[in-house]
Order: sequence, then C-alpha cells, then structure tokens
Amino acid sequence: MRTRFAPSPTGFLHVGGLRTALYSYLVARQAKGQFLVRIEDTDQERSVEGAVENMLKTLHWAGISPEEGVMLQDGIVTEHGSKGPYTQSKRLDIYRKHVDQLLETGHAYYAFDTVEEIDAMRTRMQQAGNPAPRYDSSVRMEMRNSLSLPAADTQARLAAGEPYAIRMKVDSARVITFQDDIRGKVEFQGAVVDDQVLLKSDGFPTYHLAHVVDDHLMDIDIVIRGEEWLSSLPKHLLLFEAFGWHAPRYAHVPLLLNQDRSKLSKRQGDVAVEEYIAKGYLPEAVLNFLAMLGWNAGTTQELFSLNELIEQFSLERVQKAGAVFDVEKLDWLQGQWMRRFPLEEFAQRILPIVAAEFPAAAEDDHFEQKAALIQERITFFPEAPSMLGYFYADPTVEKELLANPKQKVTPEMLPELLPALLDTLENVAEAQWEEETLQEKLEKLAETMGWKKGQVLWPLRAVLTGLPFSPGAYEVAAVLGKETTLRRVRNALAL
Repeated sequence: MRTRFAPSPTGFLHVGGLRTALYSYLVARQAKGQFLVRIEDTDQERSVEGAVENMLKTLHWAGISPEEGVMLQDGIVTEHGSKGPYTQSKRLDIYRKHVDQLLETGHAYYAFDTVEEIDAMRTRMQQAGNPAPRYDSSVRMEMRNSLSLPAADTQARLAAGEPYAIRMKVDSARVITFQDDIRGKVEFQGAVVDDQVLLKSDGFPTYHLAHVVDDHLMDIDIVIRGEEWLSSLPKHLLLFEAFGWHAPRYAHVPLLLNQDRSKLSKRQGDVAVEEYIAKGYLPEAVLNFLAMLGWNAGTTQELFSLNELIEQFSLERVQKAGAVFDVEKLDWLQGQWMRRFPLEEFAQRILPIVAAEFPAAAEDDHFEQKAALIQERITFFPEAPSMLGYFYADPTVEKELLANPKQKVTPEMLPELLPALLDTLENVAEAQWEEETLQEKLEKLAETMGWKKGQVLWPLRAVLTGLPFSPGAYEVAAVLGKETTLRRVRNALAL
C-alpha cells in the first residue's frame, strides 16, 4: 500500500491539508506500506519561498514524516526514493513525453485560443443559459484548435512559435462511473466534463495531467484528497484510460466547516497549522482532533494516540457530510492530552517556562509536587507561570477576591473568619503540617463555628494564591508550608 501527500507550496500548511496527510499516513501505516510526499509546484506564480520547508517541519512536528519523496534531512530539504524526482517542476520532460503520447493517440489537441476568445466563448454560453461554461465539443468549431483547423495550419502555427495550450479531448457521449472509497458509486455525464488544459503555454502541466502521470509512475494505490476535487475525478479517470493505465482508488474526504457550516476560512478563525503550533497546541491533540473531523471509531473512545489511530482508522467510517471545526472540542482534547503526561515529564516541560519568570523555580527541589497541583487544570504550557507564581512570590490580594457570593462569603464575615483561620492554623504542629491534617482541622473549624466548608476554604485559598481559580486550599497550604501560609493570612488581616 503506497499513499502520498502532495501539497502545493503556496503558503503555510492548512489544517485540512494536515488532515489529508494524516489519513494518507494512517492508511499506509495500517497496511505496513509507504507514505511519501510529493511537491506539486506547477503553478509557479503562486509558489512561496520557504513553504516546502515549513510544510515538512509541520509534518515532522505532527509525527507523520514521510520515508520517501521530499523530506527534511538535517534541516535541509532533500529527496529520497527510486521514483523521483518528487518535485513536479523537475519533471517537465516526463509530462511533455506523456502529453505527446496523448496527442498521437487523439486524446488531446492543440488549442491556440487567446484569453479574450476564451472569455468571449464563456460569455456567449452564459448568455445562452449555461451557468457553467466550458470548452467542449459544442463550441469547438468556433475556436482555434487542431480539431477545427486544417493540419497544415496547425503545423504552421506551431512552427511560427504561436502560443498554445494542449487540451484533453472528451467524448461528450460518455458516462463515467467510479466507486469512491468514501462516496460510494459516483457517476458523471461526459457532456458536463470540460476539455481541460493539460499543458499550459509556459510548458508547465496542470494538476490534472501531472498528478495522473505521477501517481501512476510512483505506484500510488489510493489518492486521498478533499471533496473539492470530486468534480475533477472524471477528467482524471479519462486520462488514466487514455494512457491505458489502471486508475488508483480514490477517497474524497468531507470539507471542513465553520460553526455556521460555511467552508472553513480565515475570516472566522485560524486555518494554518502554524498558528495552532504557535499557540501551544500539542501535536497529539491536533492529530486526535483532525482524525475525528469526519471519522469516528464507532465507539465512545475520544482520545486516540497515533498508534491507536493506525490500528483503528478506516475509510469506511469516514462520513460524507462536512465536518464542523469546533475549537472548543480541540481545547478539550488539548486539556485531556495534558493530563496524559507522566508527572515527571509534565514538570520538566513547564519548569523552564516557569523559571524564566520566577528564577527560584529552577532550584526548587519540590517543583514536581507543585506541578502536580495544576496538571488537571492547565490547557497550555505557557499558562504555568501564572498558575504557579504564588509559590514563589506573595500574591497581591484584593478585598473583593476574599468575599465570594457563590460560596456565601460576605465582606462582613471576614473580620471573624480570618482570625479564626489564623488561630486554627497556628495550632497545627509543624510536624503535622500535611494535607490530611489541615483538612481535618479546617473542617472541624467550620463545624464548630456553624459555617459551611466553602465559607472557610474560599478565603484561605484566595489569601494563599491571589487567584479566582486555583487548586484547593488544603493542597496549596500543604505545599506552601506553615510559615508562608501564616504570613499570607496575616497579610490579609492587615487589609
């Protein structure tokens, strides 16, 4: 099983492109086959410098690097494999050879039409009520091509160096049927298939010719691509037939949609994988999220490692309908993958980030203990300094934070609550200063004073952290130690 990911180097890798690459990677890995990368850069005007390197770095970040084709080696873009070149701009002679074969067999023809003539043809067709004007048999006699021109005239134009394109010849009476791996049986009428340009006037092939030639010569078994290419499928099938080649399997994956079910666009959110990397999303979360955009395992499982996806993924369970790109779901998965880190690794990942703001953290022998308090709450690594800062500097506590209507703590209660907290904590022996003992003493205080547990714990937590959201009061006080805890309660009393 050989699959490929064939992006155009027109900018950063789109999240939809990464999903396509992931699906191709999973299908190949599941069959213990090969996943290769090919660069489709025949549209030279849209190619962006550095785009290939960025896309390869993104695939490497995601953990789905190719073992054949265009790849990064020691940070340098290179090619590896016996089917190359794997960059289309390096294969122009190959395409010319194959398009000449189509000309010889009558499956393609020269077209000398100018841009103005093509535009005029389209205008006439639109005025005649055709909403999708195309270059086809119904207007060939009006156009300047080798189907309507005398052979001598065609040769004279070629000899004179007149600009031309080469178009495929489509039999409008044909009906093209195919079994798509996701869509099932699809059928196209030849009358609606355009006589597509195969070779442009600049000598570069269009996608339609190049990908057919490349997929055949590179022994690709299945082409996984976006739904937007489904309408072009009959052109590609006819080309395979014209060459006398067996077409690969095709699987057209559903579109990615905004919340309003419009096509995913930058107007409503980030669409480049680079932007999600910059925000601190984990590759595990992004891959997990993208895999499930249009696919489900048929179970209640929602967290999948890459190895689990390789084991369970199947094109049969990819839906036809568009998939909504729900960032809230992505954030939830991000949090779940944060929880999956072993504590030691989690602490190591956030230590340099926290130490950059609080240098004392670098020498903290109990940093792992502190990290454990936030792992269940953190979503992104850069949040760690704000979540752990109170361990390294006394927080500034506002009076408004100490009172909490939800916990039924009023400002009037504080002059009685805080001294009671201080007295209780002062009477806990240093040797007994641990979470279980603190819980026992503070719950007894609440019971004795007729307070609810939250009325005792909320002010203590606010005093110790200065945050509206934080780990529980018992846990924080135990880690801070008796001296620091008492100092912060006394500071709050001074308010």
